[in-house]
Amino acid sequence: MSGERSAQHIEVFGTVQGVGFRPHVHRLATGLELDGWVRNANGHVELTVAGPPSALRDFVDRIRSDAPPLAAVRRIRVTGLSGRPPAPGTGFTVRGSSAHAPDAPCEIPPDAATCEACLRELFDPADRRYRYPFINCTDCGPRATVIDDLPYDRVRTAMRGFPLCPPCAAQYADPADRRFHAEPLACPVCGPVLAWNGLAGEDALRAAVAAVAAGGIIAMKGIGGYQLVCDAGNAAAVAELRRRKRRPAKPFAVMVRDLAAVERLARTTRSERGVLTSASRPVVLLTARAGQLCTDVHPGTDRIGLFLPTTGLHHLLLHDLERPLVVTSGNRAEEPTAIDDAEARRSLASVADGFLTHDRPIRARYDDSVATVAGRTVLTLRRARGLAPAPLPLPVPAALPLVAAGAQLKHTFTLAEGRHAHLGPHCGDLADAATLDAFETSYTDLRRLTGITPSAVAHDLHPGYLSTQWARSWPVEHRIAVQHHHAHVAACAAEHGVQGPFIGVAYDGLGLGDDGTLWGGEILVADLAGYRRVGRFATAPLPGAEAAVRHPSRMALGYLYGAETLGTPRPAPWLTKPFTERLDSREVRLVRAMTERGINCPRASSAGRLFDAAAGLLGLGDEVSYEGQAAVALEAAAGDIHTDALPWRLVRAEGLWVYDPVATLTALLEDLASGVPVPRIAAAFHATVAEATAALVERTVAAGAPRTVCLSGGCFQNRRLLTAVRTLLRAQDLRVLVGSAVPVNDGGISYGQAAVAAARLAKAKG
Repeated sequence: MSGERSAQHIEVFGTVQGVGFRPHVHRLATGLELDGWVRNANGHVELTVAGPPSALRDFVDRIRSDAPPLAAVRRIRVTGLSGRPPAPGTGFTVRGSSAHAPDAPCEIPPDAATCEACLRELFDPADRRYRYPFINCTDCGPRATVIDDLPYDRVRTAMRGFPLCPPCAAQYADPADRRFHAEPLACPVCGPVLAWNGLAGEDALRAAVAAVAAGGIIAMKGIGGYQLVCDAGNAAAVAELRRRKRRPAKPFAVMVRDLAAVERLARTTRSERGVLTSASRPVVLLTARAGQLCTDVHPGTDRIGLFLPTTGLHHLLLHDLERPLVVTSGNRAEEPTAIDDAEARRSLASVADGFLTHDRPIRARYDDSVATVAGRTVLTLRRARGLAPAPLPLPVPAALPLVAAGAQLKHTFTLAEGRHAHLGPHCGDLADAATLDAFETSYTDLRRLTGITPSAVAHDLHPGYLSTQWARSWPVEHRIAVQHHHAHVAACAAEHGVQGPFIGVAYDGLGLGDDGTLWGGEILVADLAGYRRVGRFATAPLPGAEAAVRHPSRMALGYLYGAETLGTPRPAPWLTKPFTERLDSREVRLVRAMTERGINCPRASSAGRLFDAAAGLLGLGDEVSYEGQAAVALEAAAGDIHTDALPWRLVRAEGLWVYDPVATLTALLEDLASGVPVPRIAAAFHATVAEATAALVERTVAAGAPRTVCLSGGCFQNRRLLTAVRTLLRAQDLRVLVGSAVPVNDGGISYGQAAVAAARLAKAKG
């Protein structure tokens, strides 16, 4: 009958705080003429609502279907109302937050780039936020980088020191306004203010713009840390930034004003444009147009990292300077990005010509996310600002709350409980005490915010990793050791919800195997709880251990003088002579002696080191300054050339199928001696590794392995290799998976460790 009413208590779980969810619920309820209230609880949203049953059903459906763009509704719990229902006609209100203990881990909303509505206001002279760098609303702005605690309210953020002025307070309280309960809400009257050497506001911005225009380098306080900025078209400025930052060769990211500016600098696909304009605004690796920027921006590769402005301040800088800008992390090599003002001035004093700062504290360190696109697959290479720490699913729930400590390079950690894993922000390489401190601080903060108190720790096997040493402070009965390459392929499987057995192809630089040797070119048959090794690359010595990683020419000598003996004769001296003669003769003699005597020459079955060796033989880099540089040069040399593979050979050794690359490297040297152009040989080398991989997988399937293949490891950042391997495996009618939201490089290791630990805990429970 027309007067029938029902009342319900509803709890909504997911990313529902800091994303305009309470205003969304208020608008829905008001539009349906329902009575009740909504509030933030500790990590979720709860509400009481009363009205006609049909309207209530519509309301619950639309809570999920019409959710704000930044929200992620994972679960809605509807129960009958035990207390007195709201009286008819009392309306719907937003109540103050409740801080009762959560019954599930809390989700922290990532930061979001400036939305179109705020951008229009930013450049509207009639708007009171005209040219205000900290403009935001419920659909955009800082989140993870300003939160102190949950429930997410202004008093528990870095904005608590900025009382709202009357006009802002009115917007904050108006359900019809898009800034209704936008916690970082601010304006020029009541919000943060820019500063530059005693200047404030617009004067500070003008001074910073003038410094960049004159060829200077500025340190700018960004949303998740300081950034170093210079004119990307000024070769002298870029070269000076490289010298001061101690970053001789690794490409810089370049920020441009809009998609039209992107198209002037690079060729893009529809998928790439979609990633560029997403709310996370990652750096996207694109194919550069020649001659548009100085070559020192992205030396050694035709791939350029471009991204669009993420904050009002970035938009203003690009508008006023009208040129592409190098925007890179505010640190020197091997150091964490600075977030504290005093720390930034200490660490960047020798790098920056001036500091553009402001008075809003940064609560958490978040570098820029990085992505690339292979076909239509988006590969997240660095999961940070705009993406982390949004949760990822765990196919097997974690029976105990746990932390996964990650690896050493491209370090991340993961907190997991139940079906959710919170992959923390990219921390960098755990090279020293400073980066370890940054990891520990980030871990402490995210543990507090999510409410996850780990009772177990998953870690890598390598005893030298700082992350492993950190995990060893836990009691031994609470530690779960996870082999590096199992973690790689488990990360891919878990992201795609694969629980059952699969084939894992793990190609990377180095990881410690369960036999105590170094692995890196592995074929595994695995599930989330365990694995067995069924194939690998042949081993070669690393002359001088770490020195071989820094010197691809040494790695090449390791293969020439010490590759695993599998029946293929090593290259004749006349083939190797042109290569060895261009090197220092004393080093060649030393490396040969080390290799033949096995002195400081650990052996590795590494795909990454094989790529280094090929690059060294082809003269594409005898020394590297960042991890993966030689492989980047090899991929760049190959370009888009299509050619046949070089010879390759599989052998059976100790129960495993082994790819013997000696035949490949011999043919590479023969082609080089015959005058075949280096780009064609580089393209043929990629085709060879892809064919050998497909053959290893084919033999594994023939032996009864599953037909699902998970590709992981840093080598699959190489789009040419990934595309070729995927094409050949699909031709075998196999299901081929690769990580998208989770990095294929070591940034995804911690998520894989968490997935493995959860599966093992479940298996132990029976």
